[in-house]
Amino acid sequence: MSPLKRITVLLADDHTVVRQGLRTLVEAGGYSEVVGQARNGREAVQLARALRPDVILMDISMPVLNGFEATRRILAANPAAKVLILSAHSDDGYIEQAIAVGAAGFLEKQTSAAILIKAIRKVAKGNRFFSPALVKRAAQSKAIVQLRWFAQAERHAPQVTRKKGGLTRGGAKGE
Repeated sequence: MSPLKRITVLLADDHTVVRQGLRTLVEAGGYSEVVGQARNGREAVQLARALRPDVILMDISMPVLNGFEATRRILAANPAAKVLILSAHSDDGYIEQAIAVGAAGFLEKQTSAAILIKAIRKVAKGNRFFSPALVKRAAQSKAIVQLRWFAQAERHAPQVTRKKGGLTRGGAKGE
């Protein structure tokens, strides 16, 4: 992707006000453009096929088809697609499932706008990105959670590596 090319983004969330707010945030800096909005997982799959955006920002809890199944279907049809999960759910099981279906990253909806934009840019470049709070939690638990996440990520994302003190994504710990 050239530095002058705007990042195209598909938003998938069942809440209109969330999609409207995300669109404003994503397009604010002029580096990204929202090319489509899906109200449910089925629409996300259809729009991802039709629009082929650089990044798909996907909620988990949606009607018709949840975000995990939508991600799985999108990646089955286009393995080069980059799905970034944005969810209010951040339990370990959700993160593990996101990694298992091939998501490029996971953000909590409590994340800042600056982190959201950074994540979209990193994922568009082919890197993985997890919320700093999630990386910190994995590093602090050091045991079961970190090992499970690492094992999942290693199977599904070779660019996620282990480094002293925690997980590293694309060479930058806890971004």
